[in-house]
Amino acid sequence: MKNIMKYKFSYLLLFLLLFSVFTSAYGQERLITLDKKNAPLSIVLKEIEKQTSMSVVYNTNDININRSVSIKVSGQSLNQVMSQLLRGTGVSHSIVDKHIVLSAQKSQEQQQQKKTPIALSGNVTDGTGEPLIGVSVFVKGTSNGTVTDMDGNFKLNASKGDIVEISYIGYASQTITVSNAQPLKIVMAEDSKALDEVVVTALGIKRSEKALSYNVQKVGNEALTAVKDANFMNSLNGKVAGVNIQRSASGVGGGTRVVMRGNKSISGDNNVLYVVDGIPIGNQANRSGDGTGFGGATSGEGIANFNPDDIESLSVLTGPSAAALYGASAANGVILINTKKGAAGKVQINVSSSVEFANPFVLPKFQNRYGNYEGDYTSWGDKLEMASSYEPKNFFQTGTLFNNSFNLSTGTEKNQTYFSASAVNSDGMVINNKYHRYNVTLRNTAKMLNDKLTLDLSASYVREFYNNMVSYGTYFNPIVGVYLYPRGMNFEQEKYFERIDEEKGYNVQRWGAKDFGMDIQNPYWIAYRNVRPEVKDRYMMYASLKYQIRDYLDVSGRLRLDNTYTEKEDKRYASTFSTFAAENGRYIYSNESFKQKYADIMANFNKQLAENYHLQANAGISFEEYDTKGRGYGGDLLLTPNKFIFDNVNPQKSAATQSGGDSRKRNFAMFASAELAWKSALYLTLTGRGDKPSQLVNTDNEWVFYPSVGVSALITELLPESTRHSISPVLGYLKLRGSFTKVGSPIPFTGLTPNTVTHKLTGGTIESFEYYPLGSFKPEETRSFELGIDSRWLNNTITLGVTLYHSNTRNQLLKADMPEGSGYKYMFVQAGNVQNRGIEITLGYDQTFGGFNYNTSFTATANRNKIKKLASNVKNPVTGEVKDLKDIKIGRFRLREGGEMGDIYADEWIKRDQDNYVVYTPGQSIATETTTPYKLGSVNPKWNLGWRNGFNYKGVSLNLLFNARIGGVGISKTQAALDKYGVSEASADARDLGYISMGNIKVQPKDFYNTVYNLDSYYVYSATNVRLQEATLGYTFPNKWFKGVIRNLNLSVYGTNLWMIYNKAPFDPELTASTGTFGQGYDYFMLPSQRTFGFSLKFGF
Repeated sequence: MKNIMKYKFSYLLLFLLLFSVFTSAYGQERLITLDKKNAPLSIVLKEIEKQTSMSVVYNTNDININRSVSIKVSGQSLNQVMSQLLRGTGVSHSIVDKHIVLSAQKSQEQQQQKKTPIALSGNVTDGTGEPLIGVSVFVKGTSNGTVTDMDGNFKLNASKGDIVEISYIGYASQTITVSNAQPLKIVMAEDSKALDEVVVTALGIKRSEKALSYNVQKVGNEALTAVKDANFMNSLNGKVAGVNIQRSASGVGGGTRVVMRGNKSISGDNNVLYVVDGIPIGNQANRSGDGTGFGGATSGEGIANFNPDDIESLSVLTGPSAAALYGASAANGVILINTKKGAAGKVQINVSSSVEFANPFVLPKFQNRYGNYEGDYTSWGDKLEMASSYEPKNFFQTGTLFNNSFNLSTGTEKNQTYFSASAVNSDGMVINNKYHRYNVTLRNTAKMLNDKLTLDLSASYVREFYNNMVSYGTYFNPIVGVYLYPRGMNFEQEKYFERIDEEKGYNVQRWGAKDFGMDIQNPYWIAYRNVRPEVKDRYMMYASLKYQIRDYLDVSGRLRLDNTYTEKEDKRYASTFSTFAAENGRYIYSNESFKQKYADIMANFNKQLAENYHLQANAGISFEEYDTKGRGYGGDLLLTPNKFIFDNVNPQKSAATQSGGDSRKRNFAMFASAELAWKSALYLTLTGRGDKPSQLVNTDNEWVFYPSVGVSALITELLPESTRHSISPVLGYLKLRGSFTKVGSPIPFTGLTPNTVTHKLTGGTIESFEYYPLGSFKPEETRSFELGIDSRWLNNTITLGVTLYHSNTRNQLLKADMPEGSGYKYMFVQAGNVQNRGIEITLGYDQTFGGFNYNTSFTATANRNKIKKLASNVKNPVTGEVKDLKDIKIGRFRLREGGEMGDIYADEWIKRDQDNYVVYTPGQSIATETTTPYKLGSVNPKWNLGWRNGFNYKGVSLNLLFNARIGGVGISKTQAALDKYGVSEASADARDLGYISMGNIKVQPKDFYNTVYNLDSYYVYSATNVRLQEATLGYTFPNKWFKGVIRNLNLSVYGTNLWMIYNKAPFDPELTASTGTFGQGYDYFMLPSQRTFGFSLKFGF
């Protein structure tokens, strides 16, 4: 802990020192250097905009920007340059705030014309009623103008009869003839055709959206913060195509599984790569619980503890082509996040506060008609004279989540500062399940040396606290006892979960139901006396330095440090069942540190080569390192009950446990990209990256190269002007795109290559690593093709995007057993081919009717996964034995050629005689037999659909989001246990009937359910479901009500999981017990999903 504080103080001191240096670097006048001969005026103006960070405003009807001009100046002021540039052109200029206004010079007669003066004022908003800041408002043909303020208001001295032009980037311009001094109310409509949007892509490179040869979907901050989930990634569900998002059953603070375009890697991670401000961040998720059946918690990924209010924008790069510059990390797609910076102007403070309440959404169906016999704790007793009032759902408390944040932005043209702080405080639906998170971020951006040098620094600190996180399984899961509790007993008495043992002198567990075969304890004892707190401290620092060598060339360097320290405790009080603790209790302590270092240097070239050609190119190198260390010690308590310290742990080997492990991964990379544009209509993009990952050291393939090529064609821009104009009301924009890429993932484990074998510490002894090292490893390789179209129709009110993709992932890492006596348990083989192909569709509509706006978007994704090949003729390196790997079993999953990564199998069925009759003796279980493994289905969906609807009228907004998953199956062992213990509605219905019919025989319900409990095939359910995923209703109050003190005050109510329209499974198919690859489609006492209702308040001042 002392080391952590030392590091924190060092980083803080460094930050403050740098902060003090650059905060004084502002207020210098910009100087301009130009050397142009017979160049179009438009090109010269663009270069002036780059050098001054100002925008040029003019009326195309008055100013000919295609005329040729010549100018050669060095280190002159803006006014000097503009005067020389416009001399003799009949054009004058003026400076208004950050705008250079060009206007045609008036004749003397015009200038002397008398007009009636009018003090014009007004307000400018977008279609939703939000004020637009910085809108240009000018009297046509003059330099008389202004821009709107923070509230969208403007004032302008004009004359009666003047024509006023209102223009804003991305919106259709308007003109108004001045007639009187009545305040104007101007609503601007988006002009999609005029908006050539800039998208931040891989490594933070900014590119024109129309140049992209792959599918990129942008998500604004409002979509992430309208409903404040503790893990904001859950807010993306249903809003983007090509992404399968599943919330973990761990509840608040739990992880989220995010997979793009299907599972690709058998042994590696299939979750996406997260990139913040151009730099990848490490994934720190705990994915415990894969296939054990005894449970575990799934904590959040590295991205999960970010404050969503700090996010400026989020881009989803679903294909490897979009992220090829990330090389080995890019195969699974990228979530690219850009965080907020400070802005020049007055101090702005934004506040956001929300509270939500959660209750169980999907629960199994229980019975309360049949009780239990004396001394028997299953509910197979007689029918109760009066139905039991026990309802398992009453065990759950109403969960609460409080989310409060604020941010501050201020600065000058030379220096901008951003600060934010937030707190998330939650109590889960299960008692004593808690999650708290606190975020603080400080960022500063400064320009120096005549704006040629830009320094960007930020520091963030996150503290998280978890308590008693449970995902699924029977161990330390209170809902097991809640669900299976005998219906003839009084559950209220179990709330008094402990009582004093006079002989022992301390409280012991009280549990009326005893242990009925599954190590089931009192649910309240688990909640309060099997305590598992966890604390995380994370601190991040980011630094970027950019130098503008020429207007077309710059060089930049970036550094990121990301350190997390985690402490966990497991305290099991005396009288916890002997399976889990000794008589006096048990104590386990562990800690883990995760450190990421990243650095890169990159040169950026962006220049118009000729009239019709433009080149944007980048080249650089990067280094990243991930260092993980873990230590743990504990065991049964020796002398004093419930004293949870190391001195009280029994040191004997049989009673104590100790663990430790270190892991370090490094990667050095070189990369380059080039984008050549012709007439801003045809684009060719090439990228290449070479990686040298540490996992491949001492192999034949230490360096790996990943190339990509993409083409984008704007068909509408290639058409003749007359044709383009005539079809524009119907088809305003059409782009065709295609790309190919080869990316990959390094082998997911360290220590598999020669001379890098690691060891592990188990039970106080050093053991060799269990995998046989090989020297011929290669990274997994994904080759991907992608074709797509992007279009806008009917005056840009309808948008349609379609993407087809096909990928193959080879060099899969397959595990094979090693013979006894070889010194190893397993060996790895690299072979196999997993194919994914599919389609992504996005359809949108946005139209304003007077003051009413309706916008809707529909997303559809279909992915087909297929195992094309596994391994043949695998040679054992020790014995020389050759065999095939054609059937690989991972838990309930089996990998077979021709099947899917997601196929679940069973190998036991009800036994039948030679006449195909069920073998059954009344009073006994039905006979079963082992069979050849047979497929029950795949957990993978056929389609994922999302439909969002937005309605806005005079500040009132209503948004509805429907989600659907079509296809796939899941197994519910929860339902199997409920049936076996006689607490399910199905078991009561069968008893009401008196039997269960199985063809030729009638089976006693208890005998039947005791048998099928072990048969997965009986508990397979369709995972198809349709729901109202999210709804928000809000009102934004007019700023004029608060006279400038408060702005953008919004009050809203919201809800999630409001209506399950269709679902045949006894659990929520969208939940996952683990975010790992093979933890899907299996319900074994998963905590139920949540239906939430909340209130949100946002405002600024």
